[in-house]
Amino acid sequence: MPEPADRTVDPPVDRVQRRTVSVLAASQVFGGIGVATGISVSSLIASELSGSDAIAGLAQTTAVVGAAIVALPLSRLAERHGRRRSLTTGYVVAFLGALLAATATFLQTWPLLLAGMLLFGAGSATGLASRFTATDLARPERRATDLSVVIWATTIGSVLGPNLAGATEKLGLLPGPAGEHGAHGTSAAPLLVASLAFAAAAASVWLLLRPDPLHVAAARAVAGTNRTPAHAPEDAAPSGLVDAPGTTRTPAPPRPGFRAGLAAGWAVIRASATAQLALAAIVVSHLVMVGLMSMTPVHMGHGGASLQIIGIVISAHIAGMYVLSPVIGWAADRVGHSRVLVVGGAILLASAVIVAGAPSDDSARLTVGLVLLGVGWSCGLVAGSALLIDATPATDRTQVQGLSDFAMNLGGAVGGVLAGIVIAVSSYSALSWGAAALLVAYLVLVASRLLRKDGPRSPGRRPTRS
Repeated sequence: MPEPADRTVDPPVDRVQRRTVSVLAASQVFGGIGVATGISVSSLIASELSGSDAIAGLAQTTAVVGAAIVALPLSRLAERHGRRRSLTTGYVVAFLGALLAATATFLQTWPLLLAGMLLFGAGSATGLASRFTATDLARPERRATDLSVVIWATTIGSVLGPNLAGATEKLGLLPGPAGEHGAHGTSAAPLLVASLAFAAAAASVWLLLRPDPLHVAAARAVAGTNRTPAHAPEDAAPSGLVDAPGTTRTPAPPRPGFRAGLAAGWAVIRASATAQLALAAIVVSHLVMVGLMSMTPVHMGHGGASLQIIGIVISAHIAGMYVLSPVIGWAADRVGHSRVLVVGGAILLASAVIVAGAPSDDSARLTVGLVLLGVGWSCGLVAGSALLIDATPATDRTQVQGLSDFAMNLGGAVGGVLAGIVIAVSSYSALSWGAAALLVAYLVLVASRLLRKDGPRSPGRRPTRS
């Protein structure tokens, strides 16, 4: 009698997976430089050009809206033509956006800057899509780990980005408008650096992401090699929480168009309480992170902080977002995705409380708070994304992933808009306490799901990670 398929090793696929993760990690370094460099200066430039803190908040919010807009088209493109073309397209759009934003800075027109940041948001959406690409061929027990390695690679570029912004600012090239943040306005040079980084990311994906992991996964699905006895329950049910016993899903019918694909993705999420929890975790974590992070440079600018100091604080925050992601992924695979979500929510709550009372010139306290903000966000993103993958059938994952990124970025956009309004009419402290109140409600939701998870299991089914 032959050995069960789940006990065998598939060296070719494992080699493709290792190469895929390596290529994605390299592209994330360049993409991280692009996103972080632009984000670190966009709100300052918008503030100088418009003279309004509300418009300053709109700069990053517009980028988040742009990420939301392209998330679904990128997932649709991946479904039809593969991950390679989808990711390359996203980075090219971001490249064009960074160039347009740099032009707007040089011409000193904030509406054009916002238009550029709308396209710039494709860089964030593509980076987020890369994490799901890392799971196309990953073994079920390593999904969170492989996903987190790609997220971790963003650390290098994301930490370098804000500091590159400060370094290029000192060169005095392409000076921007005069404003309160220095003797001359913020330079357009950081945005040009961002455009070059996005171009490098696009080139690395287009030239090196071969074979396309989604095409390989589809070929294996047709051959039946990805539906082993051990993998079938893992693909059909969540890791960490258990949906109603006996729940079965039928394969999705062919999708004739974009709307049908969007509706199918939402139907899958709506049918699974676990998928809903995963989506809520991703959206809330991102909303809180964007809201607090986007207004911190403006808050510090009111205290007279230099772009260099702001860059250091944002770099520390971004390091918190990515440095520990492999540890978080390992923990999610070992102790359970839902438990990591609880830990992440608690860390986010601690962050909001710490920064709530921080004066604009207390860079040390703001640094501590933003590092925790990044770590809490990482817990929500890594564990939530892995939980979402486990909770959805393989046939529907690209559409569900696109819908997840759309909702995530939409939540971030809402957070950025509300943050700008709150700062304009009240204070950074009020914004932080509002975020804390939202996180308390989120923790109650996750805790209630955890308390209900230990129900009867289907006969013969192994326990899932909780």
